[in-house]
Amino acid sequence: MKSILRTATVGLALASLGVASAASAATDTADVTAEILSTLTLTADAADDTLDFGQIADAGLVGTSTVTVDPDGVRSCGANLTCSGTVDAPTFNIAGLTGAHVAVSFPSANVALTYAGAVPTGMSGSMNVSTFTTSLASNQTVLAAGLNPFTIGGTLTVNPLQAPGVYTGAVTVEVLYN
Repeated sequence: MKSILRTATVGLALASLGVASAASAATDTADVTAEILSTLTLTADAADDTLDFGQIADAGLVGTSTVTVDPDGVRSCGANLTCSGTVDAPTFNIAGLTGAHVAVSFPSANVALTYAGAVPTGMSGSMNVSTFTTSLASNQTVLAAGLNPFTIGGTLTVNPLQAPGVYTGAVTVEVLYN
């Protein structure tokens, strides 16, 4: 019996080593906050919603060349191309929480333009637009009350033997609170 009692006492003593007394416990708190942002909206200006590179003619193109329209609507025509006609940089409007910081991005780095019609044999029926830019410094802005307009530009890559005709596509523009 003494052996059993001695074993139980030793077991109880060992088990109590891992239990902390209430006198050595400590607690503290942390603040918890949340901010609900108003809905962030982005809309293309219905009267100005097309990135238009104008009319482009092959003037001895032997390799790819580019046409750039900057956010101010100024066109730069690449080597061995002749550019004419109207160009345009579309306008977008952001609305959201006044004073909030937002960033503009382009989810797709390249947008494919496709030829409207049957592509003549031996000709190319697609072009890409890339290197999108905005009129906002570093593609960011602080929202004022009401609409916050900005414009975009991009670079069109023209291939040799580009099929003559109209090419269309769509660029996605995204704004996020940051």
